Amino acid sequence: MTAKEFSQLPEGPPYFQLIRGELFMSPSPRYRHQEIVGNIFSAIREYLRRNRVGKVVIAPSDVELSPDDVYEPDIYFVSKERLGIFTEQGASGAPDLVVEVLSPGTAKLDLGPKREVYASVGVKEMWLVDERRSKIDLYLLHGTELTLVRTVVAGDTIETPLIPGLSLDVREIFES
Repeated sequence: MTAKEFSQLPEGPPYFQLIRGELFMSPSPRYRHQEIVGNIFSAIREYLRRNRVGKVVIAPSDVELSPDDVYEPDIYFVSKERLGIFTEQGASGAPDLVVEVLSPGTAKLDLGPKREVYASVGVKEMWLVDERRSKIDLYLLHGTELTLVRTVVAGDTIETPLIPGLSLDVREIFES
């Protein structure tokens, strides 16, 4: 399937992603997954209300990365300079930052083909959140690869040069 054909599908639910031309559907995320997504999104969103350096979006929102790839990251951020990638459906082009909270059914996709495609299209930073281990792996784009640069756990903070001044307490991200 192509991104053009994907765009003709009826609006979800259920929600799908197009990964390397193949259609993937997964069940709704678990409660804990959504709680973590909400914690991260609300913290970034609140910061961006006071510091207008870009926009943050929470799933479901399609991100068309190539003719064969339309993803639905849990959260993505686009800098103010690149807001032109937004479309009526979501985004067309690489966000600056993507956040994927790993789920049992989709972790292989997040760790494998999705990470590879994110890197190939120029996503600058990726956070892979592991709810079971209460850790977050931070990847930065080096050349054409998203490379693991740091793992953060409770007691650490997350900062990113993409959102200057933002500092997230990892304890609060995993807070119930």
